[in-house]
Amino acid sequence: MFKRDQEVKPTNIPQTIAVTDTVDPPRQTQRSVTGMVNIGKSVVIKGELEGSEDLTIEGRIEGTIRLKDHVLTIGPNGRIDAKVFAKSVIVVGTVRGNITASEKLDIRDGASVDGDVVSPRVAIAEGAQFHGSVDMKPTGTKGVQQNSAATNSVPKPANGAAPAGEAQPRIPAPAH
Repeated sequence: MFKRDQEVKPTNIPQTIAVTDTVDPPRQTQRSVTGMVNIGKSVVIKGELEGSEDLTIEGRIEGTIRLKDHVLTIGPNGRIDAKVFAKSVIVVGTVRGNITASEKLDIRDGASVDGDVVSPRVAIAEGAQFHGSVDMKPTGTKGVQQNSAATNSVPKPANGAAPAGEAQPRIPAPAH
């Protein structure tokens, strides 16, 4: 049975974190840590990895990683040889394979990425290594399609003159 004066050993997985507010008077509040998974540096996964939580990888992954609406962090010990699909990707370790991030890709100092990248926002720190191509497609192409459709829908007059608001072509004056 448990005795009160025995020391309680903490678990390796934190359930809550104490945060001290800076508002007077100081007080402690509890915030739960949920939605985050950590793959340790001794773990090797081969195949498809799919999830609906933020993920930090310190181990090795070979195959495909899909985190549609979540953040993928490849830690300093992380070694990824995979196709990566996530909302946001932070690379501190090594990635060999193509990365598609729907919001942002952040390649930090000391990280290495060898593969093609598709993301609307890309940050590559000084000291990072990158080999591949970058395609910064905007997240929403709907607005671009609407604007081009509005421009294309203005009918030109039958006489060939430009509609109001458009530049008129220059016609040289006749010589006398």
